[in-house]
Order: sequence, then structure tokens, then C-alpha cells
Amino acid sequence: MPPIGGIWPLAAPGGTRWYPAQPRNTLHTMDATPLLRLRWRLSGAWLWPSFFVLTLADAAIVHELPLSGDTSESLVGTWLLGAIFSLIGIALLGGVAGSLVRRRHPDMPKAVARNYGGALVTLVITLALLAGGIVHHPVIVADRAALQDAVARATAYIGDHAPPEFQSNLGAPITYEVQEPIIYRICVPNLAGDRQYCVVVDRAQAFGRSVHYDGSESNSLLS
Repeated sequence: MPPIGGIWPLAAPGGTRWYPAQPRNTLHTMDATPLLRLRWRLSGAWLWPSFFVLTLADAAIVHELPLSGDTSESLVGTWLLGAIFSLIGIALLGGVAGSLVRRRHPDMPKAVARNYGGALVTLVITLALLAGGIVHHPVIVADRAALQDAVARATAYIGDHAPPEFQSNLGAPITYEVQEPIIYRICVPNLAGDRQYCVVVDRAQAFGRSVHYDGSESNSLLS
């Protein structure tokens, strides 16, 4: 017997009893595709947050571990460098990386997979910058040690041969790298700052013969 007014009949001793019909669970009959897509999109929205965080990491890495040269660039400059590398990587490799992600998760929407792929590309770029900085760091350490050695030779020579007005200012040498890490031109100004005493240091020579007087022209004329 069908329910009447939402009441189901139930045969029982002594007569028929009526019970309220249980409501149907319509959630199971709903299309789950939109919910699944929403879940993928929420879990895959990592591209731009990771871009922001990792480019900040790029700035710190390149500032502390330069990829070339001996001096550190500003944090703004290194952040721009990391951001440019990441944007180029996302544009060129984000789609490829997204395709690889979809191979592991075929049910993932293409846009979400590309999002994941772009985030992976930014991570790989950060790791590459870190690796490059670590590889180049011994060169920086060696170049700085060479410069310190050249300055020590120059100040020792100037302290023995220069007039007193330059000997009193040995703590302010001005260096110019002629042929790093071998030949340097180093000048010491007098206290008034209107004259300089300059020498050329050749680290390939023995300590006592490695320094020669080279006039008073400023190193700024050579750079």
C-alpha cells in the first residue's frame, strides 16, 4: 500500500499501524563533479602563494650566494632576478610540468594541473639558484682571500716607503682589480684626501718583490 500523506502503513497484530515515511537522502543523487572540481581547485591553488614565498627565498639566496662576481647585489635586485626567472620558467615549462602532473592524477582538471606544474617550476628554479650559489661560493672565497693578500702586501710596502701623510691612513686603501686574482692596483689617500700614493701588486711574485710604486693617479681614472 502506498504512503498516504507521508505515512507508511505497517501490518501488525491487531490492525494496521502507520509510521512517518523516512525522507530520501538527495545528496547521494546530486552530481558530485562540481564538488570534485572545487576540491581540486582549492587544493591546487599553490602557484602564486608559492611564487611569492619562493621568490623571496631566491632574493635571500642570491644575495648571500651570488651566482657570479664577488659582491652581493641588493635584495630588491635579487628579488627581481628570481621573479623574472620564475615567470619565464612558468611560461615555458608550466604546461609541460602540468602534463606530467596529470599523468599521475588523470582526474585532475587541466587548469589545476598547470597550477601545480607552475608551483613545481618555481621550486626547481629556487633549488637551481641555491645550487649555483653554492658552486660559485668557493670562487668568491678565493677571490676575497686574494684581495686581502694584495692589500696586506700593498699596505706593508706603503708603510715602509710612502711619506708620513700616507702612512697614517693605511686603513683606507682603494683597490682596483687589474687582473683578478693576480694583479691589483691599490692607492692610499692622505688625510686631506687631495693626494694618493698608489702601488701595483703582482701576487705571482714573491712577497718582497711583488709591489711597485705606480704614481698618484686615482683608480677612478682606470675604471
